[in-house]
Amino acid sequence: MHIDMFRIFCDLADMRSFSKTAEKHLLSQSAVSQQLAQLELAHKCQLINRKKRPIELTKQGRLFYQASKDMMDRYGQLKTELAALEKSSVSRINVAAIFSIGMHTLPDYIKRFMVVNPNVNVHVEYFSAGTIYELILAGRVDIGLVAVPKRDKRLDVYEFEDEPLVLVCSPKHPLSRESLVDIHRLQFERFIAFEKDVPTRAWIDGILERYSTVVRPVMEFDNIETVKRAVEINSGISILPRTAIGQEVGAGTIKAVGFSNENFVRPTGIIVRKGKMLSQAGRYLIELLRKKPELEP
Repeated sequence: MHIDMFRIFCDLADMRSFSKTAEKHLLSQSAVSQQLAQLELAHKCQLINRKKRPIELTKQGRLFYQASKDMMDRYGQLKTELAALEKSSVSRINVAAIFSIGMHTLPDYIKRFMVVNPNVNVHVEYFSAGTIYELILAGRVDIGLVAVPKRDKRLDVYEFEDEPLVLVCSPKHPLSRESLVDIHRLQFERFIAFEKDVPTRAWIDGILERYSTVVRPVMEFDNIETVKRAVEINSGISILPRTAIGQEVGAGTIKAVGFSNENFVRPTGIIVRKGKMLSQAGRYLIELLRKKPELEP
């Protein structure tokens, strides 16, 4: 039954008048009487004693009235909860990013986004790439940002930034004096690598293999920050995105050297679960992330 029928019945019971109830709901008295008759027919009982003046509820009517009030109260609570949930989902976007992207690349995009959407909370958390894929597929995160994105029929994958890759070493290392370096100079050098399950590890291994260059991994870590710390103390050299080493280069604790062979890059991507219902603000953020950083939103 339509919720309005219960609302009209409750008002009729409270006002004890067909005419006042009809006036409140902008209906004719006949329409109110017909709706009451439909309720009584549906439940096979008399709900109101029409012979009394003013009208009175029957025993069944009192039971039906209390149940109707309970349903109306619950329905009102439901509408309030749904409105709050909708407001919450619209005003908050959950983003999961690998640490290097979240710390060094994403902030400029968030600043641009907030200029247009100052009331939207972009909540960013840092996870490993494997965890980000799991969170996206489980629907617990709206947007993911990963390096070397993998294709999956359950995901929409968009290109983000191609990050320039450079040789990084301690200022004490002999290669730090070079302006450009041939990748073959890395042959048999002590190398600080990513762990084997990190997508960037496979990408860099592919570059080295393409140039038939063999390095000596002496340490393996699952994140860029720890790799940088090992490079700073001259434990070995590494290959990292230029975007992630700006602070160390500025402080003089790490030297960044470009390659003479070609401009190596690490691709990054935006991942969203297929069919994910995003708010207008969420869709705008994705469009902003897909633009070049020099473009205004």
